[in-house]
Amino acid sequence: MSDSLHVVCPHCAAVNRLPAERLAQSPNCGQCKQPLFDGEPAELNAGNFDRHIGRSDLPVVVDFWAPWCGPCRTMAPNFHQAAIDLEPRARLVKVNTEAEQRLAARFNIRCIPTLAIFFEGRQIARQSGALDLGTLKRWIEAHLHKP
Repeated sequence: MSDSLHVVCPHCAAVNRLPAERLAQSPNCGQCKQPLFDGEPAELNAGNFDRHIGRSDLPVVVDFWAPWCGPCRTMAPNFHQAAIDLEPRARLVKVNTEAEQRLAARFNIRCIPTLAIFFEGRQIARQSGALDLGTLKRWIEAHLHKP
């Protein structure tokens, strides 16, 4: 990563350019003034997905899930805690495959939950099935420094 990073706001999807050392200083979005990192997984849809994946210099961890899925609901608190623990080193986001069926089809999501890590606009890792918090964090951390 360079000295400055592009970070997409989870609230308004504005692309913010920040010095790398400011990531840990609770920066706010230059456009909407809300926190860039609030420990909440952002909900993505077809309208903002490509911007978050393609314009962010941070790894983006996507949880493809559905509201009717028991394992998805079981893993949701773990994913939320991982967002708290891993930001600002990674952005954790969720895609509701029931509401975003085209995104699910585009990424060939066959079972849920499915996790995918994107870096510099391309998928670098994928994992299907619900994970406990420790396993989830270890899996994400294993891919944080891999291009």
